[in-house]
Amino acid sequence: MFDLPVAVDLRTAARALGIASTTAYRLIREDEFPCPVLRVGRRYRIPTNELMRTLGIEDRPLYSVDPEPDVNSPEDGS
Repeated sequence: MFDLPVAVDLRTAARALGIASTTAYRLIREDEFPCPVLRVGRRYRIPTNELMRTLGIEDRPLYSVDPEPDVNSPEDGS
């Protein structure tokens, strides 16, 4: 997801949300799509950051361990 462009097409967003394209179009018509939708000409675009937020994905990668050790933390109680 972090390599996606700033906005994705509706089919990509629908696939990420696990819904069919026809359902996505219906949700847009009913103003019920789960994230903001931009209309560019005749096409729909979904901002990637909004799609990621809807999916519960952070804006930046999370690490289970700090990538850099904390120089101020005591070592093994020595």
